Amino acid sequence: MLIAEHLKKRYKEREVVRDFSLLIHPGECVGLLGPNGAGKTTCFYMIVGLVGVDGGRIRLDRDDITTMPMHARARLGIGYLPQEASIFRSLTVEENLMAVLELRQGLKRDDRRRACQQLMADLQIEHIHKSQGQSLSGGERRRVEIARALAAKPRYMLLDEPFAGVDPISVAEIQNIVAHLKDRGIGVLVTDHNVQETLGIVDRAYILNAGEVMAHGKPKDIVEDKRVREVYLGDRFKLNSGK
Repeated sequence: MLIAEHLKKRYKEREVVRDFSLLIHPGECVGLLGPNGAGKTTCFYMIVGLVGVDGGRIRLDRDDITTMPMHARARLGIGYLPQEASIFRSLTVEENLMAVLELRQGLKRDDRRRACQQLMADLQIEHIHKSQGQSLSGGERRRVEIARALAAKPRYMLLDEPFAGVDPISVAEIQNIVAHLKDRGIGVLVTDHNVQETLGIVDRAYILNAGEVMAHGKPKDIVEDKRVREVYLGDRFKLNSGK
Protein backbone atom coordinates (compact mmCIF):
# COMPACT_ATOMS: atom_id res chain seq x y z
CA MET A 1 0.00 0.00 0.00
CA LEU A 2 1.01 3.61 -0.57
CA ILE A 3 0.26 5.57 2.58
CA ALA A 4 0.56 9.25 3.51
CA GLU A 5 0.13 9.96 7.23
CA HIS A 6 -0.61 13.38 8.74
CA LEU A 7 1.41 15.36 6.20
CA LYS A 8 2.11 19.02 6.91
CA LYS A 9 3.64 21.77 4.79
CA ARG A 10 4.31 25.43 5.52
CA TYR A 11 5.70 28.18 3.30
CA LYS A 12 7.09 30.82 5.65
CA GLU A 13 4.08 32.00 7.67
CA ARG A 14 1.48 30.27 5.51
CA GLU A 15 0.33 26.78 6.45
CA VAL A 16 -0.57 25.16 3.12
CA VAL A 17 -1.20 21.61 4.36
CA ARG A 18 -2.35 21.12 7.94
CA ASP A 19 -3.11 17.43 8.26
CA PHE A 20 -3.36 15.20 5.21
CA SER A 21 -3.62 11.41 5.17
CA LEU A 22 -4.23 9.10 2.22
CA LEU A 23 -4.22 5.39 1.41
CA ILE A 24 -3.98 3.70 -1.99
CA HIS A 25 -4.34 -0.05 -2.47
CA PRO A 26 -2.82 -1.95 -5.41
CA GLY A 27 -5.19 -1.99 -8.37
CA GLU A 28 -7.39 0.93 -7.34
CA CYS A 29 -7.66 4.48 -8.63
CA VAL A 30 -7.86 7.31 -6.11
CA GLY A 31 -8.62 10.96 -6.85
CA LEU A 32 -7.15 13.99 -5.09
CA LEU A 33 -9.44 16.97 -5.64
CA GLY A 34 -10.40 20.32 -4.18
CA PRO A 35 -10.88 24.02 -4.89
CA ASN A 36 -7.97 26.25 -5.91
CA GLY A 37 -5.67 26.92 -2.98
CA ALA A 38 -6.88 23.87 -1.05
CA GLY A 39 -3.40 22.31 -0.95
CA LYS A 40 -4.04 19.36 -3.27
CA THR A 41 -1.13 20.10 -5.60
CA THR A 42 1.26 20.42 -2.66
CA CYS A 43 0.01 17.12 -1.22
CA PHE A 44 0.42 15.43 -4.59
CA TYR A 45 3.96 16.78 -5.01
CA MET A 46 4.93 15.65 -1.50
CA ILE A 47 3.92 12.09 -2.41
CA VAL A 48 5.78 12.34 -5.74
CA GLY A 49 8.89 13.69 -4.03
CA LEU A 50 8.95 17.12 -5.70
CA VAL A 51 8.17 18.96 -2.44
CA GLY A 52 9.64 18.23 0.98
CA VAL A 53 7.51 17.27 3.98
CA ASP A 54 7.47 19.42 7.13
CA GLY A 55 5.55 16.87 9.17
CA GLY A 56 4.12 13.36 8.90
CA ARG A 57 5.45 10.50 6.81
CA ILE A 58 4.95 8.62 3.54
CA ARG A 59 5.25 4.84 3.33
CA LEU A 60 5.35 2.34 0.50
CA ASP A 61 4.44 -0.93 2.18
CA ARG A 62 7.12 -1.23 4.89
CA ASP A 63 9.51 1.32 3.39
CA ASP A 64 9.52 4.86 4.78
CA ILE A 65 10.04 7.02 1.68
CA THR A 66 9.36 10.40 3.31
CA THR A 67 12.82 11.85 2.68
CA MET A 68 13.71 9.84 -0.42
CA PRO A 69 14.39 11.75 -3.66
CA MET A 70 12.24 11.04 -6.72
CA HIS A 71 14.71 8.66 -8.37
CA ALA A 72 14.88 6.50 -5.23
CA ARG A 73 11.08 6.36 -5.04
CA ALA A 74 11.00 5.39 -8.71
CA ARG A 75 13.31 2.44 -8.03
CA LEU A 76 10.88 1.26 -5.34
CA GLY A 77 7.95 1.45 -7.75
CA ILE A 78 6.55 5.00 -7.73
CA GLY A 79 5.82 6.11 -11.30
CA TYR A 80 5.03 9.74 -12.13
CA LEU A 81 3.38 11.23 -15.21
CA PRO A 82 3.69 15.04 -15.18
CA GLN A 83 1.16 17.36 -16.75
CA GLU A 84 3.75 18.77 -19.14
CA ALA A 85 4.86 16.73 -22.14
CA SER A 86 7.74 14.49 -21.05
CA ILE A 87 8.26 12.55 -24.28
CA PHE A 88 11.59 12.80 -26.09
CA ARG A 89 10.43 14.79 -29.09
CA SER A 90 13.24 13.87 -31.49
CA LEU A 91 13.11 10.13 -30.73
CA THR A 92 10.67 7.64 -32.20
CA VAL A 93 8.04 5.96 -30.04
CA GLU A 94 10.11 2.78 -29.98
CA GLU A 95 13.27 4.68 -29.04
CA ASN A 96 11.41 6.45 -26.22
CA LEU A 97 10.52 3.09 -24.67
CA MET A 98 13.94 1.55 -25.23
CA ALA A 99 15.59 4.53 -23.52
CA VAL A 100 13.88 3.48 -20.27
CA LEU A 101 14.19 -0.28 -20.76
CA GLU A 102 17.95 0.05 -21.20
CA LEU A 103 18.16 1.43 -17.65
CA ARG A 104 16.59 -1.69 -16.14
CA GLN A 105 19.20 -3.96 -14.66
CA GLY A 106 19.14 -7.65 -15.51
CA LEU A 107 17.36 -7.27 -18.84
CA LYS A 108 19.18 -8.72 -21.83
CA ARG A 109 18.86 -7.15 -25.27
CA ASP A 110 16.27 -9.67 -26.47
CA ASP A 111 14.29 -9.24 -23.25
CA ARG A 112 14.25 -5.47 -23.72
CA ARG A 113 13.05 -5.87 -27.29
CA ARG A 114 10.24 -8.22 -26.23
CA ALA A 115 9.23 -5.92 -23.38
CA CYS A 116 9.11 -2.98 -25.80
CA GLN A 117 6.91 -4.88 -28.24
CA GLN A 118 4.57 -5.97 -25.44
CA LEU A 119 4.21 -2.43 -24.09
CA MET A 120 3.42 -1.07 -27.54
CA ALA A 121 0.81 -3.79 -28.02
CA ASP A 122 -0.74 -3.18 -24.59
CA LEU A 123 -1.06 0.57 -25.18
CA GLN A 124 -2.06 0.15 -28.84
CA ILE A 125 0.82 2.21 -30.22
CA GLU A 126 2.44 -0.41 -32.47
CA HIS A 127 1.27 1.39 -35.61
CA ILE A 128 3.20 4.56 -34.65
CA HIS A 129 6.38 2.88 -33.40
CA LYS A 130 8.53 4.71 -35.99
CA SER A 131 6.86 8.11 -35.48
CA GLN A 132 8.81 10.85 -33.73
CA GLY A 133 7.48 12.19 -30.46
CA GLN A 134 6.93 15.66 -31.89
CA SER A 135 4.51 14.33 -34.53
CA LEU A 136 2.07 12.63 -32.12
CA SER A 137 -1.43 13.80 -31.16
CA GLY A 138 -2.22 14.58 -27.52
CA GLY A 139 -3.80 11.18 -26.93
CA GLU A 140 -0.99 9.30 -28.68
CA ARG A 141 1.63 11.20 -26.69
CA ARG A 142 -0.12 10.34 -23.43
CA ARG A 143 -0.21 6.64 -24.34
CA VAL A 144 3.49 6.66 -25.18
CA GLU A 145 4.30 8.45 -21.91
CA ILE A 146 2.25 5.86 -20.00
CA ALA A 147 4.01 3.03 -21.85
CA ARG A 148 7.38 4.57 -21.02
CA ALA A 149 6.41 4.89 -17.36
CA LEU A 150 5.29 1.24 -17.36
CA ALA A 151 8.68 0.25 -18.77
CA ALA A 152 10.12 1.02 -15.33
CA LYS A 153 7.76 -1.58 -13.74
CA PRO A 154 5.93 0.78 -11.32
CA ARG A 155 3.67 -0.49 -8.57
CA TYR A 156 1.89 2.86 -8.28
CA MET A 157 1.33 5.56 -10.90
CA LEU A 158 0.80 9.21 -10.00
CA LEU A 159 -0.98 11.18 -12.74
CA ASP A 160 -0.79 14.99 -12.65
CA GLU A 161 -3.62 16.68 -14.60
CA PRO A 162 -4.00 13.85 -17.15
CA PHE A 163 -7.12 15.45 -18.67
CA ALA A 164 -5.58 18.90 -19.17
CA GLY A 165 -5.65 20.16 -22.74
CA VAL A 166 -6.94 16.98 -24.39
CA ASP A 167 -9.94 16.53 -26.67
CA PRO A 168 -12.97 14.28 -25.87
CA ILE A 169 -11.50 11.34 -27.82
CA SER A 170 -8.26 11.61 -25.86
CA VAL A 171 -10.23 11.77 -22.60
CA ALA A 172 -11.76 8.39 -23.44
CA GLU A 173 -8.29 7.04 -24.22
CA ILE A 174 -6.97 8.19 -20.85
CA GLN A 175 -9.92 6.55 -19.10
CA ASN A 176 -9.08 3.30 -20.89
CA ILE A 177 -5.43 3.65 -19.89
CA VAL A 178 -6.36 4.02 -16.21
CA ALA A 179 -8.49 0.87 -16.49
CA HIS A 180 -5.48 -0.86 -18.07
CA LEU A 181 -3.24 0.18 -15.16
CA LYS A 182 -5.75 -1.14 -12.63
CA ASP A 183 -5.99 -4.44 -14.50
CA ARG A 184 -2.22 -4.75 -14.08
CA GLY A 185 -2.64 -4.36 -10.32
CA ILE A 186 -1.11 -0.89 -10.34
CA GLY A 187 -2.46 1.65 -7.86
CA VAL A 188 -3.25 5.03 -9.42
CA LEU A 189 -3.41 8.50 -7.87
CA VAL A 190 -4.98 11.24 -10.02
CA THR A 191 -5.16 14.96 -9.39
CA ASP A 192 -6.96 17.10 -11.96
CA HIS A 193 -9.10 20.23 -12.24
CA ASN A 194 -11.55 18.32 -14.43
CA VAL A 195 -13.78 17.05 -11.63
CA GLN A 196 -16.37 15.39 -13.87
CA GLU A 197 -13.85 13.23 -15.73
CA THR A 198 -11.81 12.42 -12.63
CA LEU A 199 -14.78 11.27 -10.56
CA GLY A 200 -15.79 9.15 -13.54
CA ILE A 201 -12.65 6.98 -13.31
CA VAL A 202 -11.75 6.81 -9.61
CA ASP A 203 -12.84 4.23 -7.05
CA ARG A 204 -12.44 6.70 -4.19
CA ALA A 205 -11.63 10.38 -3.86
CA TYR A 206 -10.23 12.72 -1.23
CA ILE A 207 -11.55 16.29 -1.24
CA LEU A 208 -9.20 18.85 0.28
CA ASN A 209 -10.13 22.26 1.65
CA ALA A 210 -7.89 24.63 3.58
CA GLY A 211 -5.10 22.05 3.77
CA GLU A 212 -7.21 19.26 5.25
CA VAL A 213 -9.37 16.38 4.02
CA MET A 214 -12.97 17.57 4.25
CA ALA A 215 -14.48 14.47 2.63
CA HIS A 216 -13.41 11.03 1.49
CA GLY A 217 -15.30 8.18 -0.16
CA LYS A 218 -16.75 6.78 -3.35
CA PRO A 219 -17.67 9.28 -6.09
CA LYS A 220 -21.40 8.93 -5.36
CA ASP A 221 -20.84 9.71 -1.68
CA ILE A 222 -18.63 12.69 -2.54
CA VAL A 223 -21.25 14.20 -4.86
CA GLU A 224 -23.98 13.77 -2.24
CA ASP A 225 -21.91 15.42 0.52
CA LYS A 226 -23.52 18.75 1.39
CA ARG A 227 -20.27 20.40 2.49
CA VAL A 228 -18.50 19.39 -0.73
CA ARG A 229 -21.31 20.91 -2.79
CA GLU A 230 -21.19 24.14 -0.81
CA VAL A 231 -17.42 24.57 -1.03
CA TYR A 232 -16.48 22.88 -4.29
CA LEU A 233 -19.03 21.24 -6.62
CA GLY A 234 -22.03 23.54 -6.47
CA ASP A 235 -25.71 22.55 -6.46
CA ARG A 236 -26.00 21.66 -10.16
CA PHE A 237 -23.11 19.19 -10.37
CA LYS A 238 -24.09 15.70 -11.51
CA LEU A 239 -22.03 12.55 -11.85
CA ASN A 240 -22.09 11.11 -15.36
CA SER A 241 -20.97 7.59 -14.52
CA GLY A 242 -22.85 5.05 -12.49
CA LYS A 243 -20.41 5.26 -9.62
